[in-house]
Amino acid sequence: MNKMTLIKGAGGLALSMLALSVAAQPDFSRLGNDLTPIGAERAGNAAGTIPEWTGGLPVDAAADLGRGFYANPYADEQPEFIITAQNYQDYSDNLTPGQIALFERYPESFQMPVYQTHRSVAFPDSVYEQVKRTAGQAELLGGGDGITNFSHRYIAFPIPQTGGEVIWNHNTRFRQNLKRLYVQAMPQVNGSYTLIKFEEEVAYPQYMPDVRAEDSRNNLLYFKQSVNAPSRLAGNVLLVHDTLDQLQEPRMAWVYNAGQRRVRRAPQVAYDGPGTASDGMRTSDNFSMYNGAPDRYNWELVGKKEIYVPYNSYKLTDPELKYDQILQAGHINPEHTRFELHRVWEVKGTVKDGQRHIYAQRNFFVDEDSWMITLADHYDGRGTLWRVGEGHIAHDFAQQLPSYAAETLYDLIAGRYIALGMYNEEEHAPRYDVTPSMNEFTPAALRASGVR
Repeated sequence: MNKMTLIKGAGGLALSMLALSVAAQPDFSRLGNDLTPIGAERAGNAAGTIPEWTGGLPVDAAADLGRGFYANPYADEQPEFIITAQNYQDYSDNLTPGQIALFERYPESFQMPVYQTHRSVAFPDSVYEQVKRTAGQAELLGGGDGITNFSHRYIAFPIPQTGGEVIWNHNTRFRQNLKRLYVQAMPQVNGSYTLIKFEEEVAYPQYMPDVRAEDSRNNLLYFKQSVNAPSRLAGNVLLVHDTLDQLQEPRMAWVYNAGQRRVRRAPQVAYDGPGTASDGMRTSDNFSMYNGAPDRYNWELVGKKEIYVPYNSYKLTDPELKYDQILQAGHINPEHTRFELHRVWEVKGTVKDGQRHIYAQRNFFVDEDSWMITLADHYDGRGTLWRVGEGHIAHDFAQQLPSYAAETLYDLIAGRYIALGMYNEEEHAPRYDVTPSMNEFTPAALRASGVR
C-alpha cells in the first residue's frame, strides 16, 4: 500500500509519497541518476539547507597528521547557530524525541552546535558498481529476520521498500577489515569515570583469502575484542561470528576469561545481553548503534525526515584532544560535537508478540548517504523514552569509508551514559591495512589472544 509521509524541513512542510509496496519493483535505473549510486536523493532540499550530493570528500581532503590521523577538513567553520534548552522549540520540527528529551533532562548544559551541511560521504567506485550490478537480487527472509541471495555484501537494498530493508542496509553497509584501539567510559552522575581500553579486530569474508566462497555464503563478519585495561579485566577476549540468516545459523560467540583461563560459549552476547564491561549501560545489540539478528522486532518504515544529526564529527577524532576534555557529567562536552541537517530514514521497531527485549520499542534514524544509524530512541516496556543513542559520523575520506568517531548512549532515567569508540589518545588511529586469516577468529585462538 502507499503511505503518505510528512517531511518537515527548515523550508516548511513538504509531502512525499513513498511507494512502500513490496510487490512493486523499484526502478534501479535511478541509481547514479536522480539517486546517488547507493540510493540517497542526489538533489538538495527546497530550502537549500541540504545541498546536492556532488561526490563527497576526495581522498586527499585533509593533511595527514601521522599515526593514521587526519586533519579536520572543516576546521575553519563556525556554528551557524546553537540549539539549547531555551530555544529548542524553534527547531523541534527537525529534532527527534530523544534530542528534545536531552534538552529537558540537562537544560543547563546540553547543546547542539549546528554547522553548515556537507554531504561528505563517498565510496570507492567498486562499491558503486557492485551496488548497481546487484540491486534487486537480495531478498528478505521471514519478513526481515534474515536475507538471502546476498553474495555481494554491500548495501542489500539500495532503494528500500520496508523498515526491515533499511535495517539490513545498516548491517550490510560498506566496511573494511579493521584493527583498532579505543576506549569506553561510563561516567557516574558526578562525571567520574574509569576508562576501559579495548583492542578490536573485525574481518569480512570477502577480504579473507583463506575463506572459500562456499564456506562464507551465510557469514557476515568475524569480530574479536580484547580488554587491555583496567587490570582487573585485562586479558578477557570476546569472539563473535555473525551471519546473514541468524535463524538458520544463529550468531556464535565465545569468551575467554583470563582469570579462569577457559574458553566458553557465550550465547548471552546477543540481543539485550549486557555489553562488554559496560556496567549495564548498554546491550550487546547497542554496539555500532545496532547489530545482530533483527528477528525480535516488527520493523515499520516511518519515512524520510530532515533532522539535525551528529555529522562530520572530526573534532572528536582530534589527536590533540584528551578524553578528559570529552567526557563530563551527564553527556559528552558539546564544545566538541557538530550537528548538521541531513535526510534520514526513520524506522520504528516494536517487539513481536511472544518475544522479549528490554527495549520494547526502538526508533532508528538512518543517514541516507551512508546507511549508518546516526540517532536512536529506545523505549522501555511502559512506553517511556529510556535511552538515547548518538552515532557521531566522521567520514574517513582516506579510506572512502564512513565510520563512527564515537558512540554515546544516554540513560535519561539514571542520569548516566556510556561513550565508546574514542581513540584520540591511542598510539594509532583505526587501521584498515590488515589481511587477517580465518585461523585468528577461532575459539582455539582466544587463549593466545588473552595471555597477560
